[in-house]
Amino acid sequence: MANTFERYKKDIERLASLGGKLALAMQIEADPRTKTVHPFTEEELKNLRNVRSSYQGWYSEALALVSQLIPEREDDFRSYYAPKGTRKDLSYANYTMSDYLRGISATRAGDVIVGPSAANAAMYQQFNIISGLANRFASSLYDIKALLHADLLDDELHAAEELNKNGFQRGAGAMAGVVLEGHLAAVCDRHKVMLRKKDPAISDLNDALKAASIADVAQWRFIQHLGDLRNKCDHKKAADPTKEEVAELIEGVRKITKTLL
Repeated sequence: MANTFERYKKDIERLASLGGKLALAMQIEADPRTKTVHPFTEEELKNLRNVRSSYQGWYSEALALVSQLIPEREDDFRSYYAPKGTRKDLSYANYTMSDYLRGISATRAGDVIVGPSAANAAMYQQFNIISGLANRFASSLYDIKALLHADLLDDELHAAEELNKNGFQRGAGAMAGVVLEGHLAAVCDRHKVMLRKKDPAISDLNDALKAASIADVAQWRFIQHLGDLRNKCDHKKAADPTKEEVAELIEGVRKITKTLL
């Protein structure tokens, strides 16, 4: 999993760097005086990319990263590439990168009123989204580990759902219990919660998280209930767990993996 984190980090840094070079190249293209206003070195100018040949590859990679890590910004990111709907006319406010790549301009009485330079704002906004993603990734307030960990656990819960649908209630409940226990242990580790037992059970982990104020009382009680359902699946008792009980356990575990991080 550490390799996955490093890959995301390197991809973000690489795409942020390239996005900055594309934005600067567009600015210089629109106004060559930029090179004299800012003292760029020959090496910096040589490393600038040709936007028309480099942008599409950058956009595809950057969009994939945005959709995975900050899906709430995906529509914004796309809108700077292509307009969301039909435009009555072309203006600086709705000019996009796809217009720039096709060299589209709007003219009036033979004069260009909106041209490729209008795309500078769209490129800078996309660059800012990727740069912001780099800051968010580095921030302790945004724990990418928790995001990836929850996605992995969700795959296991889907498998538990299939077992439950096919009549294997005990096996499905046991699998959901393993996911819950593993997630609670990961949360304890992430928050450096000290555990008294070498091999703590769900109840031990739950109590430790409550004592450390990581889980509130409502979450603690909910996890207690899930632990009781798991025990019914793990231990042979007079009454077997029902499909509905196991479904409740699986959905409850899914909720905990998404909300207790």
